[in-house]
Amino acid sequence: MTVVSTPALVDVPEGTSINTILRDRVARAGGETLIERRDTPQGPWIPVTAAEFEAEVLAVARGLIAHGVGPGDRVGIMSRTRYEWTLLDFAIWAAGAVPVPVYETSSAEQVQWICSDAGVRLVFAESAAHAETIGRTRHALPALEDVLVIDAGAVAALRGAGSHLPLMAVTERRDAVRRDDVATIIYTSGSTGRPKGVELTHGNFAHLTMNAAVAIPEMLDTPGSRTLLFLPLAHVFARFVEVAVFAGNSVLGHAPDIKNLVADLGTFAPTYLLAVPRVFEKVFNSAEAKASGSGPRRRVFAWAADVAVRYSRALDTDAGPGSRLRLAHRVAGRLVHGRLRAAMGGNLRWAVSGGAPLGERLGHFFRGIGVTILEGYGLTETAAPTSVNLPRHTKIGTVGPALPGTSIAIADDGEVLLHGPHVFRGYHNQPQLTAEALAGGWFRTGDLGSIDEDGFLRITGRKKEIIVTAGGKNVAPAVLEDRLRAHPIVSQVVVVGDQRPFIGALVTLDAEMLPGWCASHGLPNLTVTEARVHPTVLEALDAAVRQANEAVSQAESIRKVSVLDFDFTEQNGYLTPSIKVKRAKVVHDFAHLVDELYAAKPSAAAPA
Repeated sequence: MTVVSTPALVDVPEGTSINTILRDRVARAGGETLIERRDTPQGPWIPVTAAEFEAEVLAVARGLIAHGVGPGDRVGIMSRTRYEWTLLDFAIWAAGAVPVPVYETSSAEQVQWICSDAGVRLVFAESAAHAETIGRTRHALPALEDVLVIDAGAVAALRGAGSHLPLMAVTERRDAVRRDDVATIIYTSGSTGRPKGVELTHGNFAHLTMNAAVAIPEMLDTPGSRTLLFLPLAHVFARFVEVAVFAGNSVLGHAPDIKNLVADLGTFAPTYLLAVPRVFEKVFNSAEAKASGSGPRRRVFAWAADVAVRYSRALDTDAGPGSRLRLAHRVAGRLVHGRLRAAMGGNLRWAVSGGAPLGERLGHFFRGIGVTILEGYGLTETAAPTSVNLPRHTKIGTVGPALPGTSIAIADDGEVLLHGPHVFRGYHNQPQLTAEALAGGWFRTGDLGSIDEDGFLRITGRKKEIIVTAGGKNVAPAVLEDRLRAHPIVSQVVVVGDQRPFIGALVTLDAEMLPGWCASHGLPNLTVTEARVHPTVLEALDAAVRQANEAVSQAESIRKVSVLDFDFTEQNGYLTPSIKVKRAKVVHDFAHLVDELYAAKPSAAAPA
């Protein structure tokens, strides 16, 4: 078994909690801005100092205590990412209670499962619509005592309700929280079955965030650093960022509506961002689509994109970029790259990508335009990142070395195992599942990977998703899916072929990107239904398949694709809230299409 470890840079004493992280921030920079908030979607960003935020946290926490919330009680939050989410999170922690996030897109059935399994006593709903969703399950939730609506003034009401209590009523609760106490129960969105409740401790978050602030000062501890959080705070990745901002010296902003993200980036001007690969794919594809109105513009963008990739690749060589490439890079910067950076706020220097693999070409493109994407790896069970590329040492195509204080092992069968103070305490109400996942003191991730000579981890696939063809070839679908999904009009890809003679794929089209792509290729404004059978579209997809196949052997290559007439979404049940395809459900529900793939000879995209 191959094992790599990185020594901890910061030790976390037993008395440390997430509350301690806020108190320390106030102690060292109480008068400086911690958060910038908005009262209206287009309103100004209003600075909130660390001391002001702490005072508001304590006031809301007193309101929670007055409302009957006790130490260890579970309190649900069902809301988009907004200032009040973070305020309630820290207020619940200060009251000694345990916040339980619920995705704001969750169905009534999902809400019922989470609230019943966690034993939630109180829920904060963002809107009346969210409260109505919760209300449809109240009859099955005997432990749920109340639902408070944020948009109806719940936070202000709590501040008033607790004003009669002495400050000591909450500070005693806050100071009694310890490192090993449960900080939150996050229900994994899961691609199959009911979500599992992952119990994460204050120590899990404190260890990771306090060490990350020292390990990645370029992002978290540099004067002027700031990030705009738009990922759902119900997801562990966003939750880690929320706490890491406080552990460092960054400023935090919230963007509740992804539709306004470009405008929000322009006004907030973050220096670093955290996102999933699909966001970066969308940024690139949108920029490419805007440049495709005329032949010259399209050619300039394609040239500038190629220059960015070549420049980034040259940075990884001993010689570095040559003089001609440096000149081309400067010209491309003025013509294209600068406008892209401006669209992301103008000050963006770093981005962290997680949740799924980021294609190498995309990583090189963004680094080439001046925005380095640091790909990382982690799971809900590890409070988000276990490894991440560092600004001063990045290997595009890997997910970086182990973060300080963590260990990574590769088992004999290739499975990635994780160990350290960031690993979760267990699955809520599931001791047997916990014992299986934490066998031998190592968390079994279910992912496959390898570690290079510098200790950098590379993820190659999921154990359960490995496809074994009829010829006995083991195929990891992620490589093919990621490369094919990079095409501008491709939305989602599910590679199939288990016990079949060759590899095939189910493909969905991106309805948002389709009009621009059609216009640039001299086609009318096709609908998805029309595009899926149009010869020009199919020819483009065949070319994309051939390009994706360059990453694998002939036996692993995609031979046929089936283009669906709709996309996978969270609403229709084929995507998780963290934008992962529910592979098993797709393969089950579209078994007839998979059968059809193998009813005729393979296409010319990848000859046998």
